[in-house]
Amino acid sequence: MFRIRRYRLFVICAAVVVFLLYRAGHNSAWDDGGGASLHDTSLIPPDARPKHDYQPPEKEKSRPRPADYEDEPAGRLAHPPPGEQTVVKIPDLKTSLEVKGSFGLPTPTLPQIRTTSVAAAPKKVEVLETSSYLPAPTKAAVAGEIPDRDPAKLDDVVGIDGQNEHVLHIQKPPGKHEEEPIPVASPSIIHWKRVPEHFPVDSIIPLPTGEPKTIPTVQYKFQEESAVAKEQRENRLAQVKLEMGRAWSGYKQYAWGHDEVKPVTKAFNDPFCGWAATLVDSMDTLWIMGMREEFDDAYAAVRNIDFTTTPYRSEIPVFETIIRYLGGLLAAYDVSGGDEGKYPLLLGKAVELAEILMGVFDTPNRMPVLYYNWKPAFASQPQRASTSVSVAELGSMSMEFTRLAQLTGENKYYDAIARITDAFEEWQNRPNGTALPGIFPQQIDASGCNRTATAARNAAREKAKAQAAADLVEPQGYTPASPGDDNKSGMPKLQRKPDIEFSVKPGSSPDEPGTGEIKKIARRDGASSAVDEAKDKAAGLASNSVPENVPPPTKHNHGPLSKTGQPIDWDCIPQNLTSGAYGLDSYSMGGSQDSAYEYFPKQYLLLGGLEPKYRAMHEKTIEAVKKYLLYRPMIQDETRNLLFSARVFSRDGTDQSLTADFEITHLTCFLGGMFGLGGKIFNRPEDVDIGARLADGCAWAYETMPWGVMPEYSAITPCKNVNDCPFNETWWHDRLDPNSEWRITQMKQYELRVEDWKVDRQKALRNEAERQLALEQVQKSRPQNITTEEEEELAQTTLLETEVPASDPTVPITEDLKDRDSLNKRDIDFTSTAAEMEEEVELAVARQNLDDEQIERKVKALEEELALNSANVGHDSSSRNSADQILMGGKNFLPPEPVRPTTHEEYVANQIKNAHLLPGFTSIHDPRYILRPEAIESVWYMYRITGDPEWQEKGWRMFQAVVKATRTEVAHSAVDNVARPELAPEPLDNMESFWTAETLKYFYLLFAEPDVISLDEWVLNTEAHPFRRPR
Repeated sequence: MFRIRRYRLFVICAAVVVFLLYRAGHNSAWDDGGGASLHDTSLIPPDARPKHDYQPPEKEKSRPRPADYEDEPAGRLAHPPPGEQTVVKIPDLKTSLEVKGSFGLPTPTLPQIRTTSVAAAPKKVEVLETSSYLPAPTKAAVAGEIPDRDPAKLDDVVGIDGQNEHVLHIQKPPGKHEEEPIPVASPSIIHWKRVPEHFPVDSIIPLPTGEPKTIPTVQYKFQEESAVAKEQRENRLAQVKLEMGRAWSGYKQYAWGHDEVKPVTKAFNDPFCGWAATLVDSMDTLWIMGMREEFDDAYAAVRNIDFTTTPYRSEIPVFETIIRYLGGLLAAYDVSGGDEGKYPLLLGKAVELAEILMGVFDTPNRMPVLYYNWKPAFASQPQRASTSVSVAELGSMSMEFTRLAQLTGENKYYDAIARITDAFEEWQNRPNGTALPGIFPQQIDASGCNRTATAARNAAREKAKAQAAADLVEPQGYTPASPGDDNKSGMPKLQRKPDIEFSVKPGSSPDEPGTGEIKKIARRDGASSAVDEAKDKAAGLASNSVPENVPPPTKHNHGPLSKTGQPIDWDCIPQNLTSGAYGLDSYSMGGSQDSAYEYFPKQYLLLGGLEPKYRAMHEKTIEAVKKYLLYRPMIQDETRNLLFSARVFSRDGTDQSLTADFEITHLTCFLGGMFGLGGKIFNRPEDVDIGARLADGCAWAYETMPWGVMPEYSAITPCKNVNDCPFNETWWHDRLDPNSEWRITQMKQYELRVEDWKVDRQKALRNEAERQLALEQVQKSRPQNITTEEEEELAQTTLLETEVPASDPTVPITEDLKDRDSLNKRDIDFTSTAAEMEEEVELAVARQNLDDEQIERKVKALEEELALNSANVGHDSSSRNSADQILMGGKNFLPPEPVRPTTHEEYVANQIKNAHLLPGFTSIHDPRYILRPEAIESVWYMYRITGDPEWQEKGWRMFQAVVKATRTEVAHSAVDNVARPELAPEPLDNMESFWTAETLKYFYLLFAEPDVISLDEWVLNTEAHPFRRPR
């Protein structure tokens, strides 16, 4: 019979175990990563346009809007209910436009427009409509003369010898971590999760709507080509496609699903979160080249990309992610047919990625965080943009988010980048905003927080608080004296507060020692005690005691809030964009700045000309570039009128004391295409001509190098006069050696030192000749076969009987011995041994008997012997000094010969030889070639714009040289040095995704038919991803 009382403990334990096992089997919280599928499409919005064949799953239904939100303006972004989480609204910041009323170059603004709701299930999206817009500025562009560059003020900051801080010229700014990441083992995968916004906007900026404006034609009207020209073009086209197939095959075999292939070691690398950067970046190239099978393989692989997690990086490099991944997905979607195509997942994955990236804009001023801590523990915290970001990183997001907004109908994507554009526009129009009006410094403070002013304000607040606390103390009036008190005045006593009071208490008996103690230090009496107590109360501290029962700390989502509703640490004086450098601003069209300016005219095209601010910003930039940056290089071929863009530095925030580095960088080569494109769409023919000269400059930089490939970064001698620039070797050498005058002075001083040295040398030779002759006579006069004891005795006798001269080294011995009576025994050095002193005496006596003819013969013999030794060991001054030491058994009796300085001519010759400098070049700081596309990009633009077949010839020579230098067994690799004529470039085992996304694409389009990616139908982002223009 079962006895429940006996087994009750067993039954209870069994029940508990069963219950725990049941809960463990149904507890989804054990697997944090289980909530996100690799194929999760929940982030894909429903199609706002019925033409889409692709219908993503329905999004999670939004919560009903509370009553307080019913009166919000149309188009306002929906927010979580107030009870879910405390949110902080962005304060309206006053801009310089609002404060000062006007700018130097005003930008036309849109008139008041009406809104109308357009149905888009499952929620409404407010879309703007208008029937009229202000026309674009019609003021004719003034042809800008390129000024002569004053070489007297150049290179004060970046020396041409590279001794000063080297300016890095990097590919569109990379992520913070370039080393190969190591995945960290974890029991569960962490995924990004959507979090409520901390700084939501009150309303969103919508896409401009209306009929696209008429924009001038960009492409040249090509005529039908001949059969011979067509055959040659198609042969070249096939060779480019063959190299693309080679690179793609190597990636697919050795790095499929990873970011990059290592084309030498046949491994892979994942610097961009491991989301298959080469695959996504190259999909539109595959489609354009007709590689449909490869495109389908890549499309299938895109399904497996999970943008919500990465084991390789804790921070997402926002700029690179946008231009490579987001731009690549949108372009592949566009070129493959868009909403009429068969690849809807491309848009879905683009939205998935964009939803993650939208978190970077959740800052007080909506300027993005450019390295995004995507993990929920970090992403859920309030954040602020950095105080040091590059122009390119901040300004190169507009095209991608604009195109995404156009395809999805979601204005929030456009709103995110429109605020950045507005910030740049305000800064560009701000009086004295930058040293070069129209161009921004390389480093920007995008935090929106004036820390200097905030610190000063906080200090003033603390001072006022302390003063207020002191004013709260009531003055102490008359107090009557108590009986026995010596203070008869009735005024309070003032006691000096001791630092430490030590007292000795005597023992209870004479035999017991005393004890010491430190007295308790109490507060000072009187007014100061009251002041201290008031200060403590003002700081929120208990002045007398601490509560016995202290409540446990509570967990808050945010820190304590100020009266404005913002966290205390975030309460600062707001500011707009400003320089993020410390005392030295850098301005250029090169790395870290380039693509921000590139996007001004391209964004104008993408919006169909409906947003005039982009034209105004482009034209201001172009005028500044022509005024401050463009220069003509001094080259031997005077028939080629080339242009490059320099880097300029300002120390004082003005253009009054600029210095320049006349650089030739690969990244700056995009500028020719930008000038050409902007010149066509804005009817500025002089800009097209400048663009052709810039593009030709980069083509020349390829042609002039020994391997036909342009290095990353070099510098060249500028022309003194842009209209008349013959090659001047003297001017080039002066640029190579800016210290030539100092070297001339050094050489003159050296010649004077040599004359003095020759005199001293002759004196030393004569002194040595006398010494050797005297030594020979002494040795001959000594008796033969004398014992050691006898020699010592003879030395003692001679020492006592002979007077010796004073041992003054500054007086020649021959002069001392003219008077024998002047010898004195007390001048003898008694520290020497008796034999040594005896020998010195004998030598002194023997030198008196030498005649001049005998001495001269000895001097001549010494000179001949020195000359023979010098011939054996070398001819420079150090070798001659060694020869002197050999002659004297290691003791050099001659004064050292002055070291000859390097002459100006010798220094220049060494510079040219060691750095492999070609005529006109002053340095090659970075001789690598890393598969960059910017030069061929501008060549392609100029061919499509002008129709001149010479651009195809230049591009073909570039292609042949690049492939020869970079081809490996399985793909293509960046190389270490293209400037050494005697050594072939060595591979660096690196193939970035822009090789297949940009470089090979531009080579292919150069030889494709003109209607393939026509510039009148497409606009390309900075990663060469084509977006379809509005029709």
